[in-house]
Amino acid sequence: MGNLASALTLQPEDAALIAELQAGSEEAFAWLIARYHQPIYSLVARTIRDRADAADLTQEVFVKVFRGVGSFHGDSSLRTWIYRIALREASNQRRWWLRHKQQEVPIDQEVGGDDSGCPILLKDSLPDDSESPYELAVHAENRARVEAALNQVPEPFRTTLILRDIEGFVYEEVAEIQGVNLGTVKSRLARGRACLKTLLTAARQVERAPSGECLEMAMEEEG
Repeated sequence: MGNLASALTLQPEDAALIAELQAGSEEAFAWLIARYHQPIYSLVARTIRDRADAADLTQEVFVKVFRGVGSFHGDSSLRTWIYRIALREASNQRRWWLRHKQQEVPIDQEVGGDDSGCPILLKDSLPDDSESPYELAVHAENRARVEAALNQVPEPFRTTLILRDIEGFVYEEVAEIQGVNLGTVKSRLARGRACLKTLLTAARQVERAPSGECLEMAMEEEG
């Protein structure tokens, strides 16, 4: 990604593509979908409750991109703007799920009640710049197990982990995409990494649910 200046300044290639998109170029939009469909699908699938909805939600993201590109003024990079739309749609989907589906799930299934789930003991602080738990785990663990553990990290910490450690956005871009300040990003990342590390180093059991403390902290963030 490079430094902050290169990350947050509209690049010439972006400007050319945006001009074509705003002119209604079907070829430009087809290229955009080909370039971003898989990354956006992966992001959405990791951040919503029901992964079966990821394909439809990804399609909706690109509909929003197509409809909104005319009002895009280059205040951020095109990539950042698209990811921001994707996260907004994923957030709306999660809220819908909480309103319509959560009541169908027994509360004990949600919290698990396991004290070794993912206790959050860290204060707001700068994250360790060393290799992240996700990166370390990928080298030693089966990807499916890592993805399963990542899915147990509650929001908004999971999304912050995905954007920074998987998608490779710089801290400032993550802050812009999520609409929060830099300190909040660093705090969420530290907490998310701690939670993920706890899940990955726990005894080898399947489908370990997050602890009540972890879930309560996420609910406070959701407001």
